[in-house]
Amino acid sequence: MTVAAAPRRARLDASLPVLGVLALVLCVLVLLPLGWLLWYGFTDKTGAPTLANFARLATDRSFVGPFLSTIAIALGVATLSCVVATPLAWLVARTDMPGHRLVRLLVMASFVTPPFLGAIAWEILAAPNSGLLNQWYRALLGLDPYAHVFDIYTVEGLTFVMGCYAFPYVFVLVANALERIPAELEDASAILGGGRWHTFRRVSLPIVLPSLLAGALIAFLQAMTQFGAPAILALPAGFHVITTKIWSLFQFPPDPHLAAAASLPLLLLTLLLLRGQHWLLKGRGYTVIGGKSGPPRRIALGAWRWPAFLFALAIVALPVLLPYAALLKTAVVRTVSEPLTWSALTWRDFRFVFTEFSATRLALANTFILGVLSATMGTALALVVAFLAARRLLPGARLLGFLATAPAAIPGIVLGVGLFLAYTRPPFVLYGTLMILLLAFITI
Repeated sequence: MTVAAAPRRARLDASLPVLGVLALVLCVLVLLPLGWLLWYGFTDKTGAPTLANFARLATDRSFVGPFLSTIAIALGVATLSCVVATPLAWLVARTDMPGHRLVRLLVMASFVTPPFLGAIAWEILAAPNSGLLNQWYRALLGLDPYAHVFDIYTVEGLTFVMGCYAFPYVFVLVANALERIPAELEDASAILGGGRWHTFRRVSLPIVLPSLLAGALIAFLQAMTQFGAPAILALPAGFHVITTKIWSLFQFPPDPHLAAAASLPLLLLTLLLLRGQHWLLKGRGYTVIGGKSGPPRRIALGAWRWPAFLFALAIVALPVLLPYAALLKTAVVRTVSEPLTWSALTWRDFRFVFTEFSATRLALANTFILGVLSATMGTALALVVAFLAARRLLPGARLLGFLATAPAAIPGIVLGVGLFLAYTRPPFVLYGTLMILLLAFITI
């Protein structure tokens, strides 16, 4: 006698709605701004298709100059970051230099320092007339009031300031890569007769090279898309980079079509650099196969231990010690040029900013709310998307992973301009969102 099994009730699969909602959110954050950039970049004020915006970008000196300056500054920042961060990372990660933990901590302090804050500090330190370093230089040599050795309002000065806050990216990646080199590889090279330089060139450097190139790329992109430091140092000096030029296109009278067209080359250059890095590193990944490897051995510097520490301290003094000292000194005296004496100390500025100036409390509250909401919403969205993409629990999970990582490859100024154009045109946002929702479900 057989008993027929009761038919199971059909259960509602909630995976597709969940995936659709997440895809919609990510599309609105990523694809919608890019779509509006393309629309505005290739149309004129009447909405007619045109290439005139790009023709003007290629022929007008007021745009060609900022583009060339941006590329030159970004290349300088990337080169400076690699030149400074690589030996510093080697000293911290692979030698017995005293105070290596302190140096790493100070590098992390520069990592979390906003570049625009560093630009303000170096403006206090190295302005031609009022800069503290130039004042000390004139007082030491008895020169006239207009003599100066430092001028932060130059392309070189801007490159230096941006490099001070870009080199931590290279340092972190290279130091971590150096610390992960198995000791057995270097021991094998030494046993076979390889000296330290030969071992570094043939064993250590190829393993660290992908991290070094990745750090250089991050430093380049960070410098190319930065706005705060150029706005503080480049505009008073009378020259533009591309981010400040795009910002100027939204001043009266605004020209959003030209601003969108000026943003697209940044996106194209970013994609080309990412593909170039992938091509250079193709087939150059390194993985240690086998049992657990030992940590790399620190190299004894001998008599060079303390000179190395002084060198490292001088490096981290540029983005951390000197700028914060200048900011603190300026905050507790009445005027910037006033010497730091007991009679000159005052809490007047602190009292005014935190108790008398009402806009400060509003700005602090807005910053706190924005930071908490952004971190919370971003973390929650990233957690769900990462779980679905990594476990492949839903069909179309790769789409979510691609959309979630796309902003890392898109300059912030590009997304910012795109979002501004999209959400200042309310009648069209609804249609664009519906089209993106339809595209997401079709792709799924």
